[in-house]
Amino acid sequence: MLPAQKAVEKRHELLGRLLEARARTDELFTLVKEDALYRRPIAERHRIVFYIGHLETFDWNLLRDRLLGVEPFHPEFDKLFAFGIDPIGGGLPDDGPEDWPTLDEIHTYVKTSRAMLDEGLDKALASEEEREFSGSVLMNVAVEHRLMHAETLIYMLHQMSLDHLHRKPARPELLISPSVPNMIEIPEGETTLGLSYTQPDEFGWDNEYEAHTVSVPGFSIDQYKVTNGEYREFISAGGYENGDLWTEEDWQWRTENNITHPVFWKQHGDHWHYRTLFDEIPLPLEWPVYVSHGEASAYARWAGKSLPSEAQWQRSAYGTLEGAERPYPWGSERPSGKLGNFDFHRWDPTPVSAFPQGQSAFGVTDIVGNGWEWTSSVFGPFPGFQAFSFYPGYSANFFDGRHYVLKGGSARTAACMLRRSFRNWFQGQYQYVYAGFRCVSE
Repeated sequence: MLPAQKAVEKRHELLGRLLEARARTDELFTLVKEDALYRRPIAERHRIVFYIGHLETFDWNLLRDRLLGVEPFHPEFDKLFAFGIDPIGGGLPDDGPEDWPTLDEIHTYVKTSRAMLDEGLDKALASEEEREFSGSVLMNVAVEHRLMHAETLIYMLHQMSLDHLHRKPARPELLISPSVPNMIEIPEGETTLGLSYTQPDEFGWDNEYEAHTVSVPGFSIDQYKVTNGEYREFISAGGYENGDLWTEEDWQWRTENNITHPVFWKQHGDHWHYRTLFDEIPLPLEWPVYVSHGEASAYARWAGKSLPSEAQWQRSAYGTLEGAERPYPWGSERPSGKLGNFDFHRWDPTPVSAFPQGQSAFGVTDIVGNGWEWTSSVFGPFPGFQAFSFYPGYSANFFDGRHYVLKGGSARTAACMLRRSFRNWFQGQYQYVYAGFRCVSE
């Protein structure tokens, strides 16, 4: 293929991905009944209506000046919808529904900003004008930012009353053999964290750079994520009443907020139920448990184990006995529905043993998809870190010692973010993430 043809194909691919990402987030807002769009399902977050404007404002503010060179048409909204809120950050928001614009005003803003971007992006991407960051990098930032919200918005909708949602039918349950708890030995070796600046064709966020090699002593890791059934044993053994299993900070959070079980669990008499996105069902014992980092850490101590470090997790997911590393746990094949529960194929978790085809070279199963996995590693910069000048706070604002690295992905994680170097992060007491864990022993 000639260079010019390849460039045209690349532009069309980027523009197509942006349209697909818009369709993905547009679909989410249709799940919420209109009279519930001004609600705030999670106290630490904005009202849902904010995100209808935010996704377009982010694209507009990022691309308008850097690629199109056009003037703002609604500076007030450009500022109003610019920034979200860090969970458990600087206090709870106290705005009311009346403090936000009407849906008609927001939808007009969305329609106008999209039309202006769409009119100029193809020409701008074709331009050979020199920029600090290429149009490709900026477009990838826009697309992945939106796809991240396609996941985090679901966390919010999951905390709404079922009466506020237009419910969707569940996909049929997979036929599987129950998982048997087992630990897999991972021999000592090296693992690569991050991306290299010498790979310009690969997109990564600033916290993914710079690539470096870490030596990892031998350890054992759970073959599967900890299931609801296993976690129920922890609750029955008094795990939430035993302060010795919790750090001082996590114990204070647990007691002050009367946390006694995972946020997706509901108790009816002596029986546990599970709140899926669109229903409430008997607790699925083979699904992975979703909990905060504090809860996961307490379970691990109760089990006489610990959470894996980022390097341990990375080696067990992508390493091989021969020393080479795979792009994905299963090899080099692109992610698909037969290899794991990810990329929006399902609304809910699946049993932890449902996708043996997706296991790593060492036999660690369900390690990408079906729930992010907490690590013991505090989120911080890699050696050689350089913040994006156009988004300096994306990562650096969270290098505060309170956020932990998550790896892997959930059912609602886009395939492009299943790359080996991708890092997610949340504060340790945030319960609403689709995040589970597995344990290690050394």
